Amino acid sequence: MSAINAPTAVGGGVLAVPENEPIRGGTAPKRGKFVLYALMVLVVVLYLYPLLFLVNTALKSEADFIADPTGLVTAPQFSNFATAADKGNFAAYLLNSVLYTFVAAGVGMVVSLLVGFPVARGYVKHTRLWNATFAAMLFLPNTLITVFQLALRLNLYDTRLGYILIMASGVGVGPLLVTGYLKSVPREIDEAAALDGVGYVRYVFGFLPTLIKPVLATVFILQAIGVWNDIILATILLPDASKSPVTLGLFAFKGTYVSQWSLLSAATMIVAAPLVAAYLFLQRYLVASVVGGAVKG
Repeated sequence: MSAINAPTAVGGGVLAVPENEPIRGGTAPKRGKFVLYALMVLVVVLYLYPLLFLVNTALKSEADFIADPTGLVTAPQFSNFATAADKGNFAAYLLNSVLYTFVAAGVGMVVSLLVGFPVARGYVKHTRLWNATFAAMLFLPNTLITVFQLALRLNLYDTRLGYILIMASGVGVGPLLVTGYLKSVPREIDEAAALDGVGYVRYVFGFLPTLIKPVLATVFILQAIGVWNDIILATILLPDASKSPVTLGLFAFKGTYVSQWSLLSAATMIVAAPLVAAYLFLQRYLVASVVGGAVKG
C-alpha cells in the first residue's frame, strides 16, 4: 500500500505540508472569474451598442444611411450637428433647460437637506414615521390634473417660475439619501459646532454641505435627470414655445425631420450631451455617496 500524504512534524511542533501534496480548488475560482468578466463585458456591450449606433448614425449622410444603415461610417459628416442645432433652434431650448434644471435641482437639493437633516439626527419626533413617509412618496402617482389646477389658481401657469417650483417639489429619493448618509457623519461634530456658538442655520448651510458633499451631488444629479428629461409636465404647463425645454424642442424636431435619421440622431446627441457631461463630472461623488451611506447601516 502506498503511504498517504500527510503533514509531517517539524521542530517546535510546526506542521509542514509535503511538497507533493496537490493544491485543490484552483480551477474553480478561475472559472468563476472568467464567467464574471464575461457577464461584465456583455453588460457593457448591451449598454454601449445603442450609444455607438446613435453616434455612427449621426455622423452619416442621408445617402450613406439609406445605403447601409448598420455599416460603419466612412466619411464623417460633423456638419450634421450644426445643421440640426440651427434648424431645431436648440440653442434657445438648451438655455431654457439649463435654467430649469439647475434651479429646480438646486432647490430640490436644499429641500432634501433641510428635511433629511433633522430626521437623521432625531431632532424631530417620530423619525421612523418620517422615513416611512419619504419612502411612500416614491410610489405616489403623478397627479397631473391637480398640478395643472394648482399652477392655474396661483397664476403660475405658462410661467418659468411655476414650472421650476413644481419640478423642484419632486424631491424623490433625496431625503432618504441624505438621512442614510448622515449616519456616517459623527454626531459629535454637531455638538462641537453648537459649543463654538454656530447657529442651526449657519451649520446646516455653512458647515454641513462640506461634510456631505457626495450625497448632495447625488441628490442634485438624480433630480437634474428628471427635470432635464421631463416632457409631460412641460407640455402641460408651458404652452408658449419660447419657454419650452430642450425635450419639447427635440419632440418638435422629430415631427419635422422624422425621415432624416442622421439629423435626428445628431439632435438627440445634442440634447443628451450636457447631461452626460454633468454625470461624468459628478460620478466620483455618486460613488462616494454610496460608500459613505453604507458605513453605518
